[in-house]
Amino acid sequence: MDKAGWYTEEWAGQGSAISLRVKDKVHDEQSSYQRIEIYETETFGTLMTLDGLVMVTDRDNFVYHEMMSHPTLFTHQAPRRVLIIGGGDCGTLREVLKHDEVEHVDQVELDERVTRVAERFFPELCAANDDPRAHLHFQDGIRWVADAKPGSYDVIIVDSTDPIGPAAGLFGKAFYADCHRALKADGIVVGQSESPLFHATLIKAMHEAFRDADFLDVATIHFPQCTYPSGWWSATMARKGATLTGFREEACRERAFATRYYNAGIHQAAFASPEFLFKTLL
Repeated sequence: MDKAGWYTEEWAGQGSAISLRVKDKVHDEQSSYQRIEIYETETFGTLMTLDGLVMVTDRDNFVYHEMMSHPTLFTHQAPRRVLIIGGGDCGTLREVLKHDEVEHVDQVELDERVTRVAERFFPELCAANDDPRAHLHFQDGIRWVADAKPGSYDVIIVDSTDPIGPAAGLFGKAFYADCHRALKADGIVVGQSESPLFHATLIKAMHEAFRDADFLDVATIHFPQCTYPSGWWSATMARKGATLTGFREEACRERAFATRYYNAGIHQAAFASPEFLFKTLL
């Protein structure tokens, strides 16, 4: 936070940044893995940053968390066992547990302090942490997947930070191959895949790595996220043994839970790629 009361994150290599006017910094700690800071902002509510990068705000987190969970869960015909890698703020976990058909969720977050800080400052995101279907584990997600029994999960959600540091290993062929083995015959893995505008080469590399790991079909979905680099974000999913076309549209339209961004129309539209990305992925 500068002397004028603004929090600014420069978007690496892009000559651009985001700034949020801050009322106060309310928490600052160095965990075993990263620096965790919490700010109260004037217009975006509570803000969490990790090592100086925006992770979550009250105002816009619903878009990310809904799109990291519902498109994949409604694409799968019967998502009963789910693994979340990362997701320390627990917003994705909350969305996953809105699905009554989900019977068991393992969330594997490396840094327990992220979750404990979120429980204090983002209690609404952590509202499902005590759900009996939720099982929180604080350890290395890469190792967890490597050790998982074959066919353990229907869906794996990789709710990770940027592909640097400990998270870098979550974006490569070796990890995706372990996901492939850990998934059931028609299982789906989805991972956040950064900004299509700024990181198209990363998305292309993810598509190639998924296919090299023997996934049958790969697709990227798009959604706005105004506090992340460029304001335009994505998630890339891959399926084992089946295509990603179609979804449980009737179940989506008749869902018993509320959403703020996701619906059946958004689901269909999110799979459309802009021409430049379409050509990049050829």
